Amino acid sequence: MAALWTLSLSLLLSTCCLTGCLGLTLPAERPQSHNRPTSLGFNSSDGGRSVDVPAALRVFSVDYHHVQAPFEIVLWIMLASLAKLGFHWSGRVPAIVPESCLLIMVGLLVGGVIYGVRHSAPPTLSADSFFLFLLPPIVLDAGYFLPGRLFFENLGTILWYAVLGTLWNVLGIGLSLYGVCLLAQSTLGDVTLLHCLLFGSLIAAVDPVAVLSVFQEMHVNEQLHILVFGESLLNDAVTVVLYKLFESFLRLPSVSGLDVLLGGCRVVVVGLGGLCVGLFFGLVAALTTRFTSRAQVIAPLFVFLYSYLSYLTSEMLHLSGIMAIVTCAVTMKQYVEANVSERSNTSIQYFLKMWSSVSETLIFIFLGVSTIQDVHMWSWPFVVSTLLLCLIWRASGVLLLTAVVNKLRRNAVTFRDQFIIAYGGLRGAICFSLVFLIDDFPKKRLFITTTIVVILFTVFVQGMTIKPLVELLDVKRKKRAPPTVSEEIHSRLIDHLLAGIEDVIGYWGQHYWKDKFEQFNKKYLRRFLIREDRQARSSILRVYQELERREQRGAEEAPPLVDPRSQSRPLLPEEMDSIRRILSTNLQNFNKKMPAYSRHTLHQDAAAHRTRRPLHRHQSLGERSTHDTITHPSQEDREFDGLHRVRAGLSRSHTVCSTSPRPVLLDPSVPAASAQGGPLDPRSSAAGEDRISARHQAPEGRSPRKQLGFVLENEKQQ
Repeated sequence: MAALWTLSLSLLLSTCCLTGCLGLTLPAERPQSHNRPTSLGFNSSDGGRSVDVPAALRVFSVDYHHVQAPFEIVLWIMLASLAKLGFHWSGRVPAIVPESCLLIMVGLLVGGVIYGVRHSAPPTLSADSFFLFLLPPIVLDAGYFLPGRLFFENLGTILWYAVLGTLWNVLGIGLSLYGVCLLAQSTLGDVTLLHCLLFGSLIAAVDPVAVLSVFQEMHVNEQLHILVFGESLLNDAVTVVLYKLFESFLRLPSVSGLDVLLGGCRVVVVGLGGLCVGLFFGLVAALTTRFTSRAQVIAPLFVFLYSYLSYLTSEMLHLSGIMAIVTCAVTMKQYVEANVSERSNTSIQYFLKMWSSVSETLIFIFLGVSTIQDVHMWSWPFVVSTLLLCLIWRASGVLLLTAVVNKLRRNAVTFRDQFIIAYGGLRGAICFSLVFLIDDFPKKRLFITTTIVVILFTVFVQGMTIKPLVELLDVKRKKRAPPTVSEEIHSRLIDHLLAGIEDVIGYWGQHYWKDKFEQFNKKYLRRFLIREDRQARSSILRVYQELERREQRGAEEAPPLVDPRSQSRPLLPEEMDSIRRILSTNLQNFNKKMPAYSRHTLHQDAAAHRTRRPLHRHQSLGERSTHDTITHPSQEDREFDGLHRVRAGLSRSHTVCSTSPRPVLLDPSVPAASAQGGPLDPRSSAAGEDRISARHQAPEGRSPRKQLGFVLENEKQQ
């Protein structure tokens, strides 16, 4: 409770400071002090600037405008961090309300306070600030910690959802909204088809931050998690490309068929261009970290610099920055982790998580702040139709595309997973930032209002109900324990077997190309991009190192365990008596079911149930004639001798370790044929064996003495 009060007070203090700072007037230029005398400046011909000479020395002064920009940025980050911290200390709230919902409510509160103080709209997050500073950390974190094996195994399905599914949603929503505008000519007659397609491209952008947090908390199966994660990651890239395409169409005087064809080629070029740029910078980053052994402190810096440089280069060339930074992160990860030290790896992981978390928090807070605006325009047909069309077209697209892709998959996507994928299409920061980039036209305010309504509905309604639906539908969960080295080795063995089978039958499938890439990576890339002292000599060692890093990262990200002793209390006497009764009853039941043994009675009990046959040393024929001893073989020994005679041509000399009783003197009552290894009569053999057993029986309570013999047998070829 004390922590909550402290966080609330800190949050209130940050809000008041931020409101007070934003309440100050923002002059166009730095004001001159009224108590200063006339400035004495240099000659204007010299081009020098004027110098203010104070009348007297000041002991204390305030110059807020000198630190205004960084001071307000720090206050916003402080506000976002305190809100996030308070959310995780708010008891049961995180189990019911997603984090994004609470951050939006904090933003609404701050925006209302600023609007009440200034009597004007609070500051909004510009699109340039979002796309250049806040979006790259989020995408870099998602790409760097992307589960590579699952992602590439489901790459076809992910591309199917991300590309065709996004086109389905954009065209469906855009054309349907244009039909709504034609039906409501009186209020929506000035909205053209291209405007509807432009709005459909931005409203189709999915931002399932809340859904993924619920998935991680509830440990849903890996297939569902990677499908939603990968589809949302690539969906943002596709929607941004389509948005820029329709924006270019709007700026043309007329759109012809050739323009549409060139637009389709542009989409392909933008996507593949971003892929190539990210691949180039990823390889350069891996090569650079190879030479950081003598300066490990700056090794993590190259990961962030090259990733951000790939994003900025793609934006400069009008390519897909999201594709570039994701490709760069996926490309350089395995080589960077092998080159840098464990401390540098930990620094990279912590900084990426911190950077992306702060960016997400700022985005949701500014989304709530920007809702308090004077630019809203309302239209019931357009707003309600957009909300319903988003749900309908996404659900139909998931069902139709899954019905096709399930015919090509070994592990089909179940109907429960399809429902969660369709229901998890939350809208967020991407569409909110894109809507402010639209060129001014009469219905731009209507587009902004509709986008905010869709975001709030999906985040609050769908985001808060996704967890109960997952529990209600009993979606398949994944095992909590991380994979062991044995499991990883067996999975790789299966991959090699499947690759070999595909190679034998002449089918170039997924495992065939994966095996070819692994060979190319091991033969060329790893030798060139990883320094010698860091290259694992064994693939098993490399797997073990990867599992160690994964387990360490999982242990660090796991929530801390609560010490039960801090909340314990002394047990009451009646509780202690109840515990004693339960333990004594269970112990009595256990003793009744399980008989007790000791080292004194174990041998006798075992001998009472079965007669232990003495072990005999198997001797060759030459040894029997040389030594004046005899061993009477049992039925098993005779079968064993016959088996050796059959396999004599395939046997070779070997050493036999066996236990045998002490040598027994030859009994004159035994026939000579037995001593010479000839055929024995079963009845005479049994009688002789009984006499020997009776003569050499050990005293009661003592086990017969045994000795260990090693016999070198040289079997003859038949």
